[in-house]
Amino acid sequence: MAAPREAPERRPFGRRFLTDPARLFQHNAWDNVEWSEEQEASARSKVQENSSQLLPQDKQEEYEVNAKRYWDDFYKIHENGFFKDRHWLFTEFPELAPNRNPSQNGDSAHEFSNKEKSNNEGLGSCENNGHCSLETRAENQLNVIKSTPKICTEELAAQKYSELNQSDGDYPGSSASYRILEVGCGAGNTVFPILQTNNDPGLFVYCCDFSTTAVDLVQNNAEYDSSRCFAFVHDLCNDQSRFPMPDESLDVVILIFVLSAILPEKMQCIVDRLSRLLKPGGMILLRDYGRYDLAQLRFKKGQCLSDNFYVRGDGTRVYFFTQDELNDLFTTAGLEKIQNLVDRRLQVNRGKQMTMYRVWIQCKYRKPTAPQL
Repeated sequence: MAAPREAPERRPFGRRFLTDPARLFQHNAWDNVEWSEEQEASARSKVQENSSQLLPQDKQEEYEVNAKRYWDDFYKIHENGFFKDRHWLFTEFPELAPNRNPSQNGDSAHEFSNKEKSNNEGLGSCENNGHCSLETRAENQLNVIKSTPKICTEELAAQKYSELNQSDGDYPGSSASYRILEVGCGAGNTVFPILQTNNDPGLFVYCCDFSTTAVDLVQNNAEYDSSRCFAFVHDLCNDQSRFPMPDESLDVVILIFVLSAILPEKMQCIVDRLSRLLKPGGMILLRDYGRYDLAQLRFKKGQCLSDNFYVRGDGTRVYFFTQDELNDLFTTAGLEKIQNLVDRRLQVNRGKQMTMYRVWIQCKYRKPTAPQL
């Protein structure tokens, strides 16, 4: 009897390079794609054009004041069906499951590639790890949603957390040995893969969101386990809003396409607050939109709020970063750079023979183990 044939080794997603243009449509995506000077100039020109007309100041203030409502409406529309579970995070950020076997949960990288296919086949439906690529899906559906009474308010949530006596060490997850906070958890597409993948009995995961609707979705998910996870409503921009854990208690803070949704003038204060939550040696992990990403180029004139900051059709906002801007934010907060790289990815719709150039930035910044002099 012949020995069973070994399955061919899969090429990890993130290491697939397009060296032969004739092979363009053989895969869903290609990594580390080099841009030509002409392509860079074209992108720059498109941004200059779509940012030449800024929204009036009163409209900008309206989007800031009503930011919570826009995100609540977003999650009322999409619930947990918009974003895909992010198992790819463990390839990019092994810190989320330090003891994980690379073969656990199958080939996460390959899984991410397949999930990209499901999104990209409908080019013009949804961005991968972002909003609608044509910025229209949520806008078209928004008019069928009417406001509903909130099950709980941030004030009630804050009152609940204030009852936790942190002074004697009694807070959610206080007995854990490894603590992770996901900021901007949405419907749980990051937190639930972490809970499924990281089997460390000492793990405790916190997750928060600006949107009460999003937190309700997490808490009502069948995978939600209050002995390993604590979901709460939190407004990052309100420096008087308390976290349920004390300073220097977290090993990891995760920011996945979150910081870009915040008013640029408030970003530094937020990074400062999050850095204080880290233990010495703890890390902030970030993945977010980079300058000249496809989503930025698709905005129309009249959607720009300020330089590289836009409002989508559904009222939510997005900023497109450079590496230097993110480095300044984190180092100003006293963190040291471990990683700051640009991920230029060419996504392919094989059915329509179309291409999409994505630009994301991925960062890891660590809190020094000894005070900086």
